[in-house]
Amino acid sequence: MVAVTPDRARMRYAWRVCSVTSLGLVLMGLAGSTLNVALPTVVRHFQATPFQSGWILLAYLLINTASLLFFGRVADLLGRREVYLAGFALFTLGSLAAGFAPDVWFLIAMRGVQAVGAAMILANGTVIITEAFPPDRLSQGMGVYMGTLSVAQLAGPTLGGLIASTAGWQWIFWVNVPAGLAATVWGALTLRKMPRGPRKPVDALGNALIFAALSAILLALSEAGSGGLTSPVVLAGAGVFAALVPLIVLVERRAAHPVLDLRLFGGRMLACANLASFGNALARASLILVAALYFQAARGVDAFAAGVSVLPVPVGMALASPIVGALGRRVSPYALSIGGALMSAAGLGTLMLTTGPDAPYWVIGLGLFVAGCGSGTFLTGNTTQVMTALPSGSLGVVNGFRLMVMNVGIVLSVGLSLSVLGGAVGPDVRAQVYAGTLSRLSPVALDQLMTGFQRTYAVLFAVALTGAAFAALARSPRR
Repeated sequence: MVAVTPDRARMRYAWRVCSVTSLGLVLMGLAGSTLNVALPTVVRHFQATPFQSGWILLAYLLINTASLLFFGRVADLLGRREVYLAGFALFTLGSLAAGFAPDVWFLIAMRGVQAVGAAMILANGTVIITEAFPPDRLSQGMGVYMGTLSVAQLAGPTLGGLIASTAGWQWIFWVNVPAGLAATVWGALTLRKMPRGPRKPVDALGNALIFAALSAILLALSEAGSGGLTSPVVLAGAGVFAALVPLIVLVERRAAHPVLDLRLFGGRMLACANLASFGNALARASLILVAALYFQAARGVDAFAAGVSVLPVPVGMALASPIVGALGRRVSPYALSIGGALMSAAGLGTLMLTTGPDAPYWVIGLGLFVAGCGSGTFLTGNTTQVMTALPSGSLGVVNGFRLMVMNVGIVLSVGLSLSVLGGAVGPDVRAQVYAGTLSRLSPVALDQLMTGFQRTYAVLFAVALTGAAFAALARSPRR
């Protein structure tokens, strides 16, 4: 009989943990990528206004982002395993209820329930997998972990388009239920109890101020496309955000146990790595949504065809993440982060220069694929770089902050892209963009829309280059 060494036993458990956390990312990937493609079908069913259409996506992103740090702290108090599994259950329940939505506002509310469950999963998944793997094998586990998200995003657009075209919009949400139940059961059987952190009070005021600031800037962004930058709502939202940011800094510096411990990010490496993550998220998060709207609104294809057309993005991510994870033992995470950020910028630059109603698909597909490869490379490199640079005692709160910064980028990416895109067309046809029917209107409206897509890709391209610059500045100091 061959004895099992402690290292081998640890790796067996680590890979089982990786399977649990990967199921969590399957849920997140399916929830996002299926709805991004099927949004026009949902909008047509509820006859949603452009404002409501945007908030079907933004409500989830806002609540998820604002509660990530909160649940990172709660997990220290109640147990990381327990909060993680509760997130699976709540996300599954929200998905089930969303399919029974009688109106668009109930659907938006259930998206909020999904968001709370997702925050409980995301705030803890990376910490759980980091503590399970030995430091020298973490890049392998992280590559598989991120690659699973890519696989979910790979299946999501096609699945979302197929469901929207055949089974009905309800199944966009109900498809999450089997995966959620499987993840809850497998996680309960697999994950060991983890030691709880010190019992520190939750920073309720800090959480409330962060939520209010994000709500204000999102409201301003969602209104800017229709009301213009001088709209009273835009000016009020931007003003509230500008007033709350210094207040948040002041409150968090004085709090005994702040939800945003700014002292943890005084070093250049962590500050720049998080800014690079923000830039990459801002550049990549809305790509599938914008591309899917392009194929449905500009080219007039159905949801299934649009889902197939945007597949190069998740294919690129699915290929790049595990390959980069394997290279992580030979190539530094710092170099991988820079390379991934530059690839993302190259893909977006291709789309900016070539997007048009009659552009060859292979050119657009190439731009989407390169951007996807860049995102997969950056995410694996950047996450490994940040998590391996931290002491184990600060993993929970730092990971929560890292995810919140990235999610703020995701939230603003969707709001900014929809605002830039919607601002290029008149108010009488803006609703047709979200419904995916603009190609049936006049050539003038279509030309306006093409201008909107080019402007949107130009903004994302500029942001991606900025993120690459911050990635280059995130070099660890020599010891």
